Amino acid sequence: MQGLFAPGGPWPTPWMDAVLPAILQITAHAPARTVFTRFVPPRRAEDMHGTWRAYYREHAETTRDVVDPAALGLVAPLAEFVPPAAVIDKPVYSAFMGSGLLALLRERQADGLVVTGAETDVCVLATVLDAVDLGYPVYVVTDAICSSTDASHDAVLTLYRTRYYQQVQTLSTEMLLSLWPRS
Repeated sequence: MQGLFAPGGPWPTPWMDAVLPAILQITAHAPARTVFTRFVPPRRAEDMHGTWRAYYREHAETTRDVVDPAALGLVAPLAEFVPPAAVIDKPVYSAFMGSGLLALLRERQADGLVVTGAETDVCVLATVLDAVDLGYPVYVVTDAICSSTDASHDAVLTLYRTRYYQQVQTLSTEMLLSLWPRS
């Protein structure tokens, strides 16, 4: 939920504006327990290795040498929650890879993750699967995630419901907030 993926950004996610109100509700419910992750591209394609290097050669407009630095920030309504919400930067799709997220979750003694954001079939999926591998119960809020393609968004939700149902629960914002006491 940052400028890179907002309308007018280099990687616009069409449904982002539609899910923002749900994400705002969830964030307002527990701002001190909220952790935003920001996808931060490399300065140049050559700073990456393997397939990431080729990826950023194709998407050079998103590298930090080129992109407007404001695009790396959280969208305005969410940025207002920092602090008490934390921000973790990540260099790849999963919020757990190359970031301090796992250390922060352990420090906070987190016993589960509520996942929202963009994109359902890329960063959200990678993060959810890593959280499952780490043993966290995961709650994916279906009206608070979005993708650039409806078909892959729907496919990933089906995957959670049919293959990962023991570790990943899907629910609406309304259901989440009705079950989650304020801290």
